[in-house]
Amino acid sequence: MTGIAVLSEAQLRAAVPLDMATVECIDAAFRALAAGGVVMPPVLSMHLPQVNGEVDIKTAYLPGFSGFAVKVSPGFFDNPARGLPSTSGLMILFSAETGQVQAVLLDNGYLTDIRTAAAGAVAARALARPDARRAAILGAGTQARLQLQTLCLVRPIAEATIWARDADRAARAAEELTRALGIPVRATGDREAAVTQADVIVTTTPATEPLLMADWLRPGQHVTAMGSDQPGKTELDPRCLVRADLYVPDRLSQTRAMGELRGAIAAGLIDPERGFGELGEVLTGAAPGRAGPEAITIADLTGTGVQDTAIATHALARIGPEGEPR
Repeated sequence: MTGIAVLSEAQLRAAVPLDMATVECIDAAFRALAAGGVVMPPVLSMHLPQVNGEVDIKTAYLPGFSGFAVKVSPGFFDNPARGLPSTSGLMILFSAETGQVQAVLLDNGYLTDIRTAAAGAVAARALARPDARRAAILGAGTQARLQLQTLCLVRPIAEATIWARDADRAARAAEELTRALGIPVRATGDREAAVTQADVIVTTTPATEPLLMADWLRPGQHVTAMGSDQPGKTELDPRCLVRADLYVPDRLSQTRAMGELRGAIAAGLIDPERGFGELGEVLTGAAPGRAGPEAITIADLTGTGVQDTAIATHALARIGPEGEPR
């Protein structure tokens, strides 16, 4: 390709599947964040309660990467009732050497979806028990499906349960995932039972009130919370963070402001200045990970600009000169 590449969602879907290469790409991004030298400004976030929507803008410069991305990601959560996806958006990839535009990725939110799912896999691989076999997914949207798919890449998941406020939607998701993954996936209306019986729990909703209670947690479990990416959102009872043996943020400054940590700080349960090892530091060994099979671990994923730069550069590398997958 010469000049500025303009890539469609269809091209990107064909070239960048949710596979282990994508997981390793996001793993590398978190490791780079821990290594230092990364320039990642705070998320520019616009909350639109009048339309049940939000817009986030994220970016990061990573040493050693050929480019850096600026990502615009709208989320309008009444869209499913209109027959539209909740998320959309695009990424612009700039040369890290000259600042010139290299590519416009018209992914309509696809790259954000898979880099978010890949981050869940990175967190589970680092923190969940190696023998984790049962999963519980809270939520039934695109991210719920992708999180279970990518979890199956890194842990021997043999069965899963899905809970959502919309029981019909949960049932449809369970049927689709059973066919796609070849494991039994069932929908349930009993959120507590789903959580207590799982080895890995992933929360994937835009909830503003806690969905997962601290009293439901059991020794040996891992929780990945990835829905709280705005200050008004929360999926976990703040006491969960106190109950856990290990809490791991993707970016501590972000989770203090908009993640599950924000709620625990607001509730007076955690000192706002308390430090926690970030996911990248756990991956590199700079911070401790799971202490043993009985430990309860929580990963708080708010989404980082390093993930967007990593997936955008990965995507451009996977597209050939004629715009076809390499």
